[in-house]
Amino acid sequence: MTAIEAARMPSRRLGRLWTRWRTGLFGTWLNSAITIIIGLLVLWLLPPLLRWLVLDATWQGTSADCLAQDGACWAFVAAKLRFIVLALYPIQLQWRPELVCLLLAILLAVAAMPRFWRRELIVGGPVVIFLCCLLMAGYPGPSRVSPNQWGGLPVTLLVWAVCFAVSVPLAILLSLARRSRMQALRLLAIGYIEFMRAIPMVAILYFATLMLPMALPAGLSTDKMPRAMIMISLFWTAYIAEIMRGGLQAVPIGQEEAAASLGLGYWRSMRLIILPQALRMVIPGLVNQAIGFLLATSLLAVIGIVDILNAAKAAATDPNWLGFYKEAFLVVAAIYFAIGYGGSRYSLWLERRLGRCGPH
Repeated sequence: MTAIEAARMPSRRLGRLWTRWRTGLFGTWLNSAITIIIGLLVLWLLPPLLRWLVLDATWQGTSADCLAQDGACWAFVAAKLRFIVLALYPIQLQWRPELVCLLLAILLAVAAMPRFWRRELIVGGPVVIFLCCLLMAGYPGPSRVSPNQWGGLPVTLLVWAVCFAVSVPLAILLSLARRSRMQALRLLAIGYIEFMRAIPMVAILYFATLMLPMALPAGLSTDKMPRAMIMISLFWTAYIAEIMRGGLQAVPIGQEEAAASLGLGYWRSMRLIILPQALRMVIPGLVNQAIGFLLATSLLAVIGIVDILNAAKAAATDPNWLGFYKEAFLVVAAIYFAIGYGGSRYSLWLERRLGRCGPH
């Protein structure tokens, strides 16, 4: 490539990008009308929103200072941010949930990189999760922290990471069972999937809290957090199993026949040939489901577990900062958006990385 061609490449990319935007926004009369209407709506909403968010906002002071202004009370966010993120965890031990968030973020980042998809990750992942649970419980150290005091972002990430990590392998086995030639096994898998998908998640959480303890042997009791995580994992398994079944059905039948002709058994052909192709095909569906599961953790409030959304709601009930719900929910929305948008971009990157799709 000559120097002239290298210099022209950025301008060509900008030209292609402008052509794509122009076609998408003004390619037809309907697209043009929608673009103009949305543009006018943005121009109508942006000035008052900017005034509330920035110009008339209170950045420091007390609740009285905020009530004297018409804008957002970011002083409330500064005062209650630690509570929103860490909830009721003891203040003197809050380095523990902060460390848990860091460990979970590192684990998720490592698990997202294909170069680390090895046996070490299968062993190291549960070890990190177990270490996070020990840290949240107060180990090592003289003080013990009840799961009833866990809350905020650490609980949201911990429940999401554990339940999703448990659900994926179970869902793969369940999807294989649904496609099995053994009629009894196939019917059991179909019955489980359809039964779980017909029940709302709230009912699953109530079952974990109210009915599951009665089914345990006398003298055996567990906290509501592990019970909820077990039931959520079983619930999510049914949804992920259907996604995996779609990926398995998309793999051409010739792949299985070719594996059989090479003398590979069922499990080896699935592990080496069929499942890798199916997993690549269902990346968008899995990422979309994972983001939806993250948002669904807010339902933990119905059984008294304080996730980050409910911690934000509780922060606005402080008598010293009463009623600043909009600011609290905006902070949580920003955190959810950052995770969700990051997940969607990761999905596109992973598709390109695994060679299933062309460049976006």
